[in-house]
Amino acid sequence: MRHKNTNRKFGREHQHRMAMLRNQVTSLLTHERIHTTEAKAKEIRGIAEKVITLGKKGDLHARRIAFRTVRDKEVLHKVFGELADRFRTRPGGYTRVLKLGQRLGDMAPLSLIELLPDPNAKASTAGDDKKPAKKAKAPKAHDHDHDHDHEGHDHDHDHEDKPKAKKKAAAAPKAKKAEKAEKPAAKTKAKKK
Repeated sequence: MRHKNTNRKFGREHQHRMAMLRNQVTSLLTHERIHTTEAKAKEIRGIAEKVITLGKKGDLHARRIAFRTVRDKEVLHKVFGELADRFRTRPGGYTRVLKLGQRLGDMAPLSLIELLPDPNAKASTAGDDKKPAKKAKAPKAHDHDHDHDHEGHDHDHDHEDKPKAKKKAAAAPKAKKAEKAEKPAAKTKAKKK
């Protein structure tokens, strides 16, 4: 019987599962939002909220218990400093899970799990401006598989090689066609002898 065993197994052994969840909680606390499957997001949520609650306690014992989950000292410093101050008055519910749809490969339900924004920062910026500022569009991520301008970008790869590669690729089928045309002519000459 598995009474009171409510955690998800994810088809992994205990140590693998705990390592995966610790890594995802650390990533969530570092970047404040991550994309993952819905089941993993729901499992991460409880662990991350317990770590943030330990951060709000702020004593040495809480720090050592939180270090069991978050093994990165810089992230732990962020939890006990910035995040503890942000959620000081909030009695839990530090994260939210937003459903994103399904993954194309296996139709697994995807979610975005993120930490809630600072309510004090939102209130202070809303009171300063009478007119809401226009939102600036975020620049789209570039796909480096096609040719495009890189003005103002520092990249290591060289785009001058790509047109040459295209010319070589276009010349290769022509050379193959010429070889195929010569082979039948050589075969007919060999038959005549």
